[in-house]
Amino acid sequence: MPKTFYMERDIEDLLKKGVKSLIVDDDVVLTDLAYEKARKLGLELLRAEDQPPAAPVRPYIAKPVADSSKAASPVGTVATASAPSGDDLHQRVYKASLARLGDSVDPKLLDVIVRRVLGSISTK
Repeated sequence: MPKTFYMERDIEDLLKKGVKSLIVDDDVVLTDLAYEKARKLGLELLRAEDQPPAAPVRPYIAKPVADSSKAASPVGTVATASAPSGDDLHQRVYKASLARLGDSVDPKLLDVIVRRVLGSISTK
């Protein structure tokens, strides 16, 4: 791959175009005057290894929610002061979890998990 050379005038042109930083790798060469001009004018010189790695796209974890207003709405509030029954609590937790997780979990497996958790914390 050909190398790109930057001179003092190129740095000034980059700044006029609104460029705030320049990634300097093995294919980019700055003259001494260009380097000094960049530092003097505040152009940030970055190395390729200074850049954080981009987060990988993992569509297999969860599908995006089609309607974000439904996902952001609260599940509900308890209107009475008495403790909910075990079946009622199971249904509420199951429905809320299924709404939150969507298709990323098997409904039968989620039902088993909710029953085990509620059984382990003794919701009687």
